[in-house]
Amino acid sequence: MSTVASRAPFAASVLTLYPEMFPGPLGLSLSGRALAEGVWSLEALDIRAHATSKHRNVDDTPAGGGPGMVMRADVVARAIDAAAPEGDPRPRILMSPRGRPLDQRRVRDLVEGPGAVILCGRFEGVDERVIEARALEEISIGDYVLSGGELGAMVLLDAVVRLLPGVMGAADSGSEESFEGGLLEYPHYTRPREWEGRAIPPTLLSGDHAAIARWRRAEAERITRERRPDLLDR
Repeated sequence: MSTVASRAPFAASVLTLYPEMFPGPLGLSLSGRALAEGVWSLEALDIRAHATSKHRNVDDTPAGGGPGMVMRADVVARAIDAAAPEGDPRPRILMSPRGRPLDQRRVRDLVEGPGAVILCGRFEGVDERVIEARALEEISIGDYVLSGGELGAMVLLDAVVRLLPGVMGAADSGSEESFEGGLLEYPHYTRPREWEGRAIPPTLLSGDHAAIARWRRAEAERITRERRPDLLDR
């Protein structure tokens, strides 16, 4: 095992109707290498295994009428309890478009913890009673609706895993990225020095580290002001 695994592995349990979707992209690149090296672990658990009806139903019609189907509280609760018995310290997360938007601060908090149990909703949603009874934290990855929570779970886990100790090559690779300091990231350049008549800004080639830092800060503030002024308001 790699020496980067210097603490107990971050343990992710994903509850889904489609466990074959995992690890998917999480099995590649940085997250895939870290998974193979034991820096983190991933289990994709089939919610349908906890259905007790003849046809293994996990959903039913919504109370009060309306379109679509709703995931049953009893089936979902059994799946959660099997994945995270009493005493499991990991947060229980429901990927949901009505949840609190995922941000870098929450990602950092998860990085410091033992892992996460992530429920991937489907259909019209999950019975509200199990959300309350199992204290599920609802998290959204954006103001849009997906077919299910699986892709959201992958986004969340990718954001977390890349920040686990030893996963990224350079120690400060994650400290100067967008959202880390409340600003969007400054522009990046590399060789060639000139491309299609566009040159690398002279300051970046000056060797003056203080001037480079000032330039990067000013560019980060400019881009944030133009594209995400809401971040400055915070």
